[in-house]
Amino acid sequence: MSKTDFKIDKDKLEVRISRVFKATPERLWQAHTQPDQIVQWWEGTVVDKHDFKVGGQWRFVSQAQNGQQVAFRGEFKEIDEPNKIVRTFEYEPMAGHVMTETLTFEPQPDGSTKQVTISKYTNLNDLEGMVSMGMERGAAAGLDRLAKVVES
Repeated sequence: MSKTDFKIDKDKLEVRISRVFKATPERLWQAHTQPDQIVQWWEGTVVDKHDFKVGGQWRFVSQAQNGQQVAFRGEFKEIDEPNKIVRTFEYEPMAGHVMTETLTFEPQPDGSTKQVTISKYTNLNDLEGMVSMGMERGAAAGLDRLAKVVES
């Protein structure tokens, strides 16, 4: 059973994904911001570009299950270390459908950290399209891999 909470709010055009990790906000921050750590939990991914600053571009290239390479890209909009990252997110095979992704790292009283990712879409079709492509399953699997990296 997954420890990942996945909620869709069609009225707000948002998907909210949260999970508590046995790690500090700083440790989660490193896993999201250092290319050598990103590749440890973004399965089969190469960090092609990672200019981690406001206005900087990022691009990750992944190997799909069918062997085809697919890429994701965006721009960093807000950086508040170690609390929050806001970036755009675009799946290159469906260029032009850009969402805004906000990641927050919330310290918990027991020393763990709650990571919350809010994906904000520009329209309902984009939200439903991403969800129908297996977003929930993919997010849970990715966060399971992230847990292995940050909780070790």
